Amino acid sequence: MKAIQVTQFGGPEKLVYTDVKDVVAGKGEVCVRLYAAGVNPSDTYTLTGTYAFGIPQLPYTPGLDGAGIVEAAGDEVTNVRVGDRVFIASSMRSNSTGTFAQKVVCDAALVHPLPEHISFEQGASLGVPALTAYRALFQRASLKPGQTVLIHGASGGVGLQVVQMAKSHGAKVIGTASKPEGKKMVQEAGADFVMDHVTETTIEDVLGLTNGNGPDVIIEFLANKNLETDLKLIAPYGKIVIIGNRGSVQINPRLAMQKECDILATALWNAPKDEYEQSIHGVIGMLTSGALRPIIGTTLPLQQASQGFEQLEKGIGKGKLVLSID
Repeated sequence: MKAIQVTQFGGPEKLVYTDVKDVVAGKGEVCVRLYAAGVNPSDTYTLTGTYAFGIPQLPYTPGLDGAGIVEAAGDEVTNVRVGDRVFIASSMRSNSTGTFAQKVVCDAALVHPLPEHISFEQGASLGVPALTAYRALFQRASLKPGQTVLIHGASGGVGLQVVQMAKSHGAKVIGTASKPEGKKMVQEAGADFVMDHVTETTIEDVLGLTNGNGPDVIIEFLANKNLETDLKLIAPYGKIVIIGNRGSVQINPRLAMQKECDILATALWNAPKDEYEQSIHGVIGMLTSGALRPIIGTTLPLQQASQGFEQLEKGIGKGKLVLSID
């Protein structure tokens, strides 16, 4: 079968489209014929061989998320059957042959029914982004209906799903983006207000949308740049949840003291088993009800996976990046 294979750690040039040995489902495993795979920032970190959350054994096929049709099920598999439309939501601690391939074999617990109204590309956009969004909002921030959420960088694969989830929960949503196409996606996702990324000079604009109180929850994707601004924005007793960061930052802790706010962080790989399972059930419920409908930004063929990695590293493109698989 065709797959992306990595034999050396490094940059996008190490992603090689080639023939690999076919995969076979064993006891408790499922083989899925994949039609789409999701590309996540964590995939690019893993490729370097220096990612703190996991270093795979070479050679390996990247990819944690995907969607397709069950081709075979091993003994003791009861949650899916051959012919079912499914999505894959892997974790770094689970058994999976990688979704950047025509087929994947993984633990049955990672395979979930894909509603008919959700395309394979949208199904491949779940997994890491949807579970991260759910964990940040409901398990870390404990979002309540009626609260205001600021998503500081809402036009990415995770941010757009945060918008939809927060809206479905009855929150008032403010989303930021830097480019017109990104802002349009955030608006289509259901945000009440869409604006440029907030800076020191535009804090008052956000406060004006919240009666001067500030947002109750801030979801932050670039903490090294925005955290001090977030501390000035956040409502008293509010919660800032850090999802992304690319460097060190110097802040004045007194700002946090004045608000008695919480600075929280989340990395999906840290989720306890019960909370991970709760996230899966929550995401499936939102999919089924129509509250969650992933927005695709860019789709590339599997052969161009390296180009997709380059786009992620350069911050090019909005929405979710997906690989289509023949």
